[in-house]
Amino acid sequence: MSTYVLIHGAWHGSWCWNKVVTLLEQAGHKVIAPDLPSHGKDKTPISKVTLQSYADCVCEILKAQIEAVILVGHSMGGIVITQAAEQCPDKIDKLVYLCAVLPGNGESLMDWAQQDPESLVSQNIVVSEDGSYLTLKDEAISEALYGDCSAEDAAKSKLLLCPQAAAPFHTPVNTTAENFGRLQRVYIECLQDRAILISLQRRMHAALPCQQVMTMDTSHSPFLSNPEALVNHLISL
Repeated sequence: MSTYVLIHGAWHGSWCWNKVVTLLEQAGHKVIAPDLPSHGKDKTPISKVTLQSYADCVCEILKAQIEAVILVGHSMGGIVITQAAEQCPDKIDKLVYLCAVLPGNGESLMDWAQQDPESLVSQNIVVSEDGSYLTLKDEAISEALYGDCSAEDAAKSKLLLCPQAAAPFHTPVNTTAENFGRLQRVYIECLQDRAILISLQRRMHAALPCQQVMTMDTSHSPFLSNPEALVNHLISL
């Protein structure tokens, strides 16, 4: 059996993985789905959040595991697992990017987001007055993030979203061939995604090739809309 560590994306928390956690545990796997700093139940002040604090949070979890894990990052979680992989590669068996940002060395999330003008997230971000955090226009959230999810799941999720620290979006990852570069990468692309369009997903994994690419016909949140198919993909690894 494997250990899966599931890293959520922007505005979200560990709660978004609940269906996936249940199914993986029922299949006999160990699953850890943490709240990143200032997300979910974590009380870190948003002003203290950096990409480094995200990566440190993940590496602390990885270092406590006996065996190497399958590390999954959704959306913004892609930059987090990339930086964590550079810091603690020996604790990772595979990296899985779920419709996630896949940056090369020296690239930030914003470097790629600026190439996706049709993204409903990019079009509906609201920056705080001091520039320290980001939110989404309420009327755009369901279509941008939960296009094929049930109305109930979308409504519950909207209530749980939190402000997103801006700093990690603008911070380039720092990776090397010796650490991050030696790990196996898997990309799970989502065809109906309106947050990170499929065209951008494919540009990213073409620029930084993955050993395996899987495809789901879902929106940006397959952990809600089709958790069974997502878990099947994860178990197949």
